[in-house]
Amino acid sequence: MSTTEESAAEIILPKDFARAYVQRLTAILSRLDLDAVAEVVDVFLEARRQDATLFFFGNGGSAATASHFANDLGFCASPQGRKPFRSLSLTANNAFITCLANDIGYENVFFWQLRNLMKPGDVVVGISASGNSPNVVKALEYAEKEGGIPVAIVGFDGGKMKQVARHVIHVETNPGEYGPAEDVHMVLDHLISNYLALLVK
Repeated sequence: MSTTEESAAEIILPKDFARAYVQRLTAILSRLDLDAVAEVVDVFLEARRQDATLFFFGNGGSAATASHFANDLGFCASPQGRKPFRSLSLTANNAFITCLANDIGYENVFFWQLRNLMKPGDVVVGISASGNSPNVVKALEYAEKEGGIPVAIVGFDGGKMKQVARHVIHVETNPGEYGPAEDVHMVLDHLISNYLALLVK
């Protein structure tokens, strides 16, 4: 066998990779703790009843999921004629985030916003694949200390966030398995938001 043929034999075909990825994602979804999902849904509904705010935040892909989650709750699950969810993404204000990161450190970009905005009873949702992002952990710790309700949506082994948060949805994945963890986090956004959008009141 030539060197070229040996190299080609090591390449995974796109279809085969896609099949393996889908199978892995399906396996992770099948192990999802649906009781934990239902618990977080109840937390969101109680926040709406109490006119509390839901704050979402994370880094990188999780920052995008945080903004997407806040968007879906604030629009899709809050149609006209129905009491809305007060949802806000702390990842959306780039000017303020870069101000905080530059002046007092990136580990403070979410905690400081909560310091300015959070009231007791507000729900604080940190999203992270590793569960160990220092700025997310710090924000959840602040929420717990100051009367907020800390919620963690995590992957891998759950990290520090699993220990800090009062309510946890843990997507169990291998360390470094960012793609599937973040995929399921996005599924959770749509699952929860679509359910809440179906409610009559």
